[in-house]
Amino acid sequence: MSTRLSAGGAELTIDQENGCRISSLRVDGTELLRQGPKYGSFPMVPWCGRTANGRFRDGATVHRLPLNHPPHAIHGFGREAAWRPAHSTDTEAVFTYDLADPWPYPGRVTQVFALGEDALTLTMGVETYGDSFPAQAGWHPWFNRSLVAGGAEAQLDFTAAWQEERGPDHIPSGHRVDPKPGPWDDCFGMPDGVEVTLTWPGALELKITSRAEWVVVYDEEPEAICVEPQSGPPNGLNTAPRLVTPVDPLEISTTWTWRRLS
Repeated sequence: MSTRLSAGGAELTIDQENGCRISSLRVDGTELLRQGPKYGSFPMVPWCGRTANGRFRDGATVHRLPLNHPPHAIHGFGREAAWRPAHSTDTEAVFTYDLADPWPYPGRVTQVFALGEDALTLTMGVETYGDSFPAQAGWHPWFNRSLVAGGAEAQLDFTAAWQEERGPDHIPSGHRVDPKPGPWDDCFGMPDGVEVTLTWPGALELKITSRAEWVVVYDEEPEAICVEPQSGPPNGLNTAPRLVTPVDPLEISTTWTWRRLS
């Protein structure tokens, strides 16, 4: 079952049964996202990227997560779950997902999609049903490198304050370095908020913004470019834990704004 939103020339399809991911985003009939059941754009929750060796500590307790990307646990459980619809109109939809085993803490995730004629805003919130717990949230969109077969490839533009040094195990080492040339599978720090621009020459400009301070850029595959705003760095459950408490839920949002160039 899918939910479709439309506003002007923009059309959004949400596959709530398959991780509540965006399976399609079309602008004037042109698809922006890589197609396929593992692609589109999916939510990362209750953690983002890799958690080293599938382990994280909360106080004196060490929790173990399934190694879905051995030797690590990657991208959370939300992308694999069926979410429940809570509300929808022609331009907005809301879905919820309850955290449960093998995640060790009960809680609820809410995701909101709001589509306009030239922008899409995504919002995600994580609440606890009881004890406080560390968590992360973010999005993993796969943008098509070319919008049409044989078309111009997307140009990527951003300015980061630092790059998280990546170890041979793909886990940040804890050192911050000056941003290096791509290709990347790397996390960057943007303390003033995420701002990344993708430009398909002669076709479309897409700006990805967020008040979050972290973004992962992955462009090692020829078909797509991933720009992933998230609430903390990879392995952040261990290195930069953000506690979700009964009075302080985790909230994050991102806006994708597009401008036609033709």
